[in-house]
Amino acid sequence: MANIIICMTFIMNLKRHHFTGVYFAQFQRSMNKMSQLKNSSQSKSRAFPLIFLGMGMLLMAAAYFIKQNPTGASSDLSAIPIKMDYPAPALSLTDMAGNSADLANYRGQVVLVNLWATWCPPCKEEMPALETFYRKHADDGFAIVAVNDGDPTPDVVKFVKDYGLTFPVWLDPTYIATEKAFKTLNLPSSFVINRDGQIVLSWVGGVNLQTLEEYVTPIIEDQP
Repeated sequence: MANIIICMTFIMNLKRHHFTGVYFAQFQRSMNKMSQLKNSSQSKSRAFPLIFLGMGMLLMAAAYFIKQNPTGASSDLSAIPIKMDYPAPALSLTDMAGNSADLANYRGQVVLVNLWATWCPPCKEEMPALETFYRKHADDGFAIVAVNDGDPTPDVVKFVKDYGLTFPVWLDPTYIATEKAFKTLNLPSSFVINRDGQIVLSWVGGVNLQTLEEYVTPIIEDQP
């Protein structure tokens, strides 16, 4: 238990680093799952794999941080999008006002689906870039749908207000987007859907404005 506490303290001190934050997000998800399981009759047998998973993520994050940033200096890093080509999944959730929201309603637009959480360091770091990019291209048939991964609604509302976000934010209290639709445990994760409903870009981790302009703008400008 002492080793676990030491590792948790260490990763909390590193969580402002861009890529470490991705592994921290995975670890946080594992801890949330453990909390949900502790009152279950099967919690003991199911919790041990999650503990090992969380510890593995901590060790990977620590190793990556030491290798990439030995002096502790910060840098303006960005995830690099990877080209994809497969149909976007169906996804129906609710927005912060409780209204139904469906990804199918965005067909014909270029949509950036961003999976995030309020406690996720790289999610916080990339939000200003996403907001700036959205405001610049909102009139060009472009939309951002930010799907919150399981946070309480008041926390999401406060986050949106604090960061001045104007793009749609959906609530996903049961992790439908991450675990079923897009099948990822990484936060943040982003997917770009073209006007034909195909996922054409994907990346894990925070992104900066320069990368968005380089990779996403050409898709927006590719009018049918």
